[in-house]
Amino acid sequence: MQNNEQRFLTAETPTLTDATQSGWLRRSVLKAGAVAAGVGLLGRFGDARAAALSDSDYQGLDAWAMSQAIRNGELQSADLLAAALARCQAVNPRVKAVNMLHEDYAHALLSQRRAAGTEKQGALAGVPVLIKDLNTYLKGTPTTNGCRLFKDAPPADQTSTLISRYERAGAVPFGKTTSPEFGLTTTTESMLWGQTCNPWNLAMSAGGSSGGSAAAVAAGIVPVAHATDGGGSIRIPASYCGLVGLKPSRYRTPSGPKHFEGSFGASVANVISRTVRDTALFLDAGQGREAGSAYWSPPLVRSYVEELQRDPGKLRVAVVRHSLTGAALEPAIATTLEQTIKQLLGLGHEVEELTLNIDPRQLFGVHGTVLGTGLRTAIQDREQALGRVATAQDLEKVTLVNLQRAQATTGEDLYRARQAFETIGAIMEQPFERFDVILSPVTASLTPQLGLLSLDQPWDSYAHQAMGSAGFTVLANVSGQPAISLPLGQSDNGLPVGMMFTARLGGEDGLLRLASQLEQDRPWAARRAVL
Repeated sequence: MQNNEQRFLTAETPTLTDATQSGWLRRSVLKAGAVAAGVGLLGRFGDARAAALSDSDYQGLDAWAMSQAIRNGELQSADLLAAALARCQAVNPRVKAVNMLHEDYAHALLSQRRAAGTEKQGALAGVPVLIKDLNTYLKGTPTTNGCRLFKDAPPADQTSTLISRYERAGAVPFGKTTSPEFGLTTTTESMLWGQTCNPWNLAMSAGGSSGGSAAAVAAGIVPVAHATDGGGSIRIPASYCGLVGLKPSRYRTPSGPKHFEGSFGASVANVISRTVRDTALFLDAGQGREAGSAYWSPPLVRSYVEELQRDPGKLRVAVVRHSLTGAALEPAIATTLEQTIKQLLGLGHEVEELTLNIDPRQLFGVHGTVLGTGLRTAIQDREQALGRVATAQDLEKVTLVNLQRAQATTGEDLYRARQAFETIGAIMEQPFERFDVILSPVTASLTPQLGLLSLDQPWDSYAHQAMGSAGFTVLANVSGQPAISLPLGQSDNGLPVGMMFTARLGGEDGLLRLASQLEQDRPWAARRAVL
């Protein structure tokens, strides 16, 4: 153990149960409905302060309601942390979303705040959160990147800027969530941590690479979890797990303090949540330039939480139906797309078809070049620290192929990839001269069974299976534009289906206004996975 205790969590792969196959929750959840309506659950805890917060009451609170209850003195931060830990103990052996617990860190943080009299301060006061175990750091605790090569990496000597901002706003980090090795696939499975299961159906993937974060939220361990997105890694798990997932604009949130951008800005961080207002709340807390960085997004006109109260107006919506990988839409996804178009028309928006002027070979080629070079650098740095070369016992099969390909990348290749990022970004700003947002599916296929997208398989079989997963999402990573996944549908067997809205660079405000309108029109907070 380190000074800040970390518990490494393992469990056997769960079996599929009847409860997890039942689809949408069939009973009305009053508390969740209250959250979706913006009412919260304030006022019900005052007479029961001596009792522990029940699991049902805990799950009925989104982060906004939690922080309100803390500031109003109806709950204490310790109540929420205890409830989060109890829920994790109850469900994590089945979903395997949380791979490390940092209870000592969280309790020390709460003790410091009590001593300073700041426990009730901040927009995120007392909210328990989990951190994705990928390129994100909490001082005194390890980050493994889902890789055996990093299993024994030393504890971090500083906390990532974004997590520090969450802490300053009152959040309480208490553990980390699983990621596939280096975030390289759209499922969350690794030789190091095993398979993370989708709470809606434990035989299915929770998506990736932020699948641990999505599964933790869908399982009710936390209302919000930190996540990152370098090719769809926030939006895909959010879609598969029935949640809200916003990939912000390039440089909207900080990546430092050690590095001020991830993969030329293709990789950005934010959260996965149940409600739009929680996404807005955390983006308010995390956004903005960090000291030393040469990059930042346009400043805000008003806070994102304030934007939720504003009418989005009559929007011009472009519809993109075709995946850039050529994968056909599965029926449930095509149906949800049509239902979303009807919902938009019913709300008074205009909808028109759009074909993107993007060369898929260039897009995926330069994206692969940039991410591959980042992978190569990370592995070489770790090899230097260990004094040995990484082997097949350290890295998974698909990772090794990516590493071998990256070895051939030249400085000219990388320079031209950076130029292509700029070119694609300029092309993708052109549709917004006519349209306010672009609607598309998040993925062409429903969440796959566990094992199909694992990195521990031959490259050819992996590449074939991956065709349906990232054909819509990678574009916004290269162009830098914000895009949000919203849980707007379901398959016949009850699996969630997300739809994606993309805006011009810096257009998170418009996305959140529209997302809030759609959420109010057809609330989704009462839809819960049954565990």
